[in-house]
Amino acid sequence: MTTPFEIPANPPVAAQRLTDAERDHALAVLREGAAQGRLSHDTFLFRMERALAARRSDELALLTADLATESTWTRRVVGAVEKMSAFTAKLGRAWQAERLPKLLLPAPGPHPLRIGRDPVNGLRLSHETVSRLHAELSLQGGLWVLRDLGSTNGTTVNGRRVVGAVVVRAGDMVGFGQMAFRLSVN
Repeated sequence: MTTPFEIPANPPVAAQRLTDAERDHALAVLREGAAQGRLSHDTFLFRMERALAARRSDELALLTADLATESTWTRRVVGAVEKMSAFTAKLGRAWQAERLPKLLLPAPGPHPLRIGRDPVNGLRLSHETVSRLHAELSLQGGLWVLRDLGSTNGTTVNGRRVVGAVVVRAGDMVGFGQMAFRLSVN
């Protein structure tokens, strides 16, 4: 008698030879099952090893049978929930942006606007989450560029952390540590 994942000694004659596409699909199903937590690490490794050694489609079917993909109805419901969640998150950000204090973009000049806790900065923010030299805002080639200066608590634009420099425009939400503003031209 064989276990569910053992290859029988006398394989059925009607089984077709395995294609690369079938093997790739089975490996993808196994990876997805592991990513979703439906397979333990050891089970995942065992099945991946068997999938790579498989020679027929029916062998792969045994390895992925319990990981059948969701029905079309389930995918539609999950997709609708994802879209609604994204919409409510976007609505929440828009509502929050309107309530934030405005940060007026400065008049273009030869030097960037430095932002931080230190009194030498053009914009001094006296909050403990703002670094002494936190960020700088400059006009480069007609575009406003916000650059993080290695701050401890980070600089964000529209909820995403700035790494290096990023182009900003009026209406963007910018954050320096826990201080947040909405950029404005007036």
